[in-house]
Amino acid sequence: METRTSQRTLTEAERLCRQRGVRFTELRRRVLEIICCRRSPQGAYDILDVLREDGRRGAPPTVYRSLDFLIEQGLIHRLASLNAFICCHSPGEQHVGQFLICESCGDVSELNSTTLENCVSNQAARRSFRVRSQVVEILGRCGACAKEGASNDG
Repeated sequence: METRTSQRTLTEAERLCRQRGVRFTELRRRVLEIICCRRSPQGAYDILDVLREDGRRGAPPTVYRSLDFLIEQGLIHRLASLNAFICCHSPGEQHVGQFLICESCGDVSELNSTTLENCVSNQAARRSFRVRSQVVEILGRCGACAKEGASNDG
């Protein structure tokens, strides 16, 4: 993520946490920065490695507590299929996560489709199912990889 965008994300996170009355500690801030500054989703141990490179002592539970906090505050999303975390592009807005995940290059694009969200909610309601959390992960190939694959086929 570009430095200006990263700074904007961190500033927005600070504002949201202050508004909500929750502590945005230096460690939580650094974990968010690590996630948001990387193009690809980051696993907990990848984050721990960066923290150790920073000269911080840390253990997996410390990182997981920070990740849990950032998820609760809607600042990041967990991608179950990758067991990794990605920065939320709309942290101040109530929304569910929908992601296009490229199996070739690892690129992840966040969608915010109310149509898709409503479709899932309506189908769940028809079955008397109460949705607690909704994350949709769509695996495939991004446009660049699909184009590259097509050019390699010919």
